[in-house]
Order: sequence, then C-alpha cells, then structure tokens
Amino acid sequence: MPPVIEADGVGIYFKRNRRRHRRVRDMFRSDAPEIVTPGVVKGTKKSKQRSGGFWALRDVSFTVGPGEAVGLVGANGQGKSTLLKLIAGVLLPDEGGIRVGGGVAPLIEVTGGFEGDLTARDNIWLTGGLHGLSRRQIADRFDEIVDFAEVGDFLDTPFRHFSSGMKVRLGFSVITTLDEPIVLVDEVLAVGDRSFREKCYQRMQEMLSGGRTLFLVSHNENDLRRFCTRGLYLSGGALVADGGLDQTLDQYAEDSQRKSAARRKRAR
Repeated sequence: MPPVIEADGVGIYFKRNRRRHRRVRDMFRSDAPEIVTPGVVKGTKKSKQRSGGFWALRDVSFTVGPGEAVGLVGANGQGKSTLLKLIAGVLLPDEGGIRVGGGVAPLIEVTGGFEGDLTARDNIWLTGGLHGLSRRQIADRFDEIVDFAEVGDFLDTPFRHFSSGMKVRLGFSVITTLDEPIVLVDEVLAVGDRSFREKCYQRMQEMLSGGRTLFLVSHNENDLRRFCTRGLYLSGGALVADGGLDQTLDQYAEDSQRKSAARRKRAR
C-alpha cells in the first residue's frame, strides 16, 4: 500500500528571537524560500544559511505506511514537535515537502488547540466542525466525549479556567473521537492522573487496532514501547536513526551518555 506520510528533504528555518511566521507577502518575494503546499512532495534546492536564526529541521526524509505506530525520540529542542506541526499542516516547510495522504487528528499541545475564551461545550462543537464532522455526528458523540473527559460539571466554563489535567482530558477525548486516519500525540500522556492515563492507553490501543496511523512523542520509554514498533530519532534537527523502536532507543541512550560524559569532561 502507498505510504500515508512521505517527507522528502524537509527543512524549516526559525529566527532566534522569535518563531518565524510565514506571511502572504513572503510568497511573492524573489528572495523568499520556495513554499511547498502541505500534501505535496516536492524537492527544493538547499537554501543558503541565513544569519540570526537556525534550522529546526534539515534534510529530513522518511515514509510511513498505514497503520504504523511511530515514536519520535530525542532530547528537548531537537525538532520533534516541529515535525508533528509540519505533518499537521500547522507549519510550512522552507525546504522539501510533506505529503499526507489522509486527515490528521493532532493533539500537539496541552490545550489541544482549543480557544481559551470559549466554553468546553463550544470547543467540542468548534473542533468537531473544523475536522469535518456534521452537527449530527457531533451530537451523537457529544456525551461520549464529555464522559470520557470527565468534565460534565464544567461544560459551560471557559476553557482557560481549566487545570492542565482537565485541558488534556478534554483535548484527548475530542481528538481521539475524530475519524481521521492519522493521530499525532505530543507529550500529553505525561499530564493527568494515573486512572485517566489508563483510559488513554485503552483508547490508543483501540485506535491502533482499527488501523490508525500514530505518531507519538514521549520521554517515557514505557509509553513508547507500549504502542510503537518503529522509532525516528531526531538530533540537532537531523534524522539520526530510523528503525525498530528498541534499536532507536538504544542509539539515543548511547548518544546521550556520550554527550553527558563529554560535558563532565569539559566541566573539570
């Protein structure tokens, strides 16, 4: 079967003082990097290194087949969340391109992308609608979403007043109820109590059993081993390893130990 995700030489550049924001006028400047529309794989020439910034990702290529469960491995600040945002279409690459052959259900931040001033009720309707659910479909799933998230007493409370745990519960409940074939989960399993994490584990197992494709970012090796059979290891914005999860985790651990030893040696 053809891959559902295909990254071809992907690179994205950020300014150091603030995240780089693509503006419409950039598309018409002759010196602007070539823009690749999400959903289309297209190679570009390497952009020259620009001052005052850094490449969050550079020359990253891989393919993911339908139903695969992939764990993104690496230290903080190495490009894992940025890669998820590229897959979700939240960011556009400055080099290369990503083809995504299906809808994406992203849970990339604790907030789940919800609007803080809207109530939990309104956010459920808004998010479901933005992901293509009809009013009837949202109504049919509404009680299930609320029960899973355990927020029935706070439906008319503005989302910004929720605790971080409540935000995760609602975000996870809504996103995993969607019909999208690709699910992106970024570190949110680290937030919330033990009983809710067990509910999340069960829901994710059900999604994988149903043929969903999963990208999971987690520093918890137990979570990665529970769901993922493949690992992508990012370091310094580069794809260092792509293989079986155990092999990828071993390489990451070896590199981390080597870097720690080097830092201790410099500190002497």
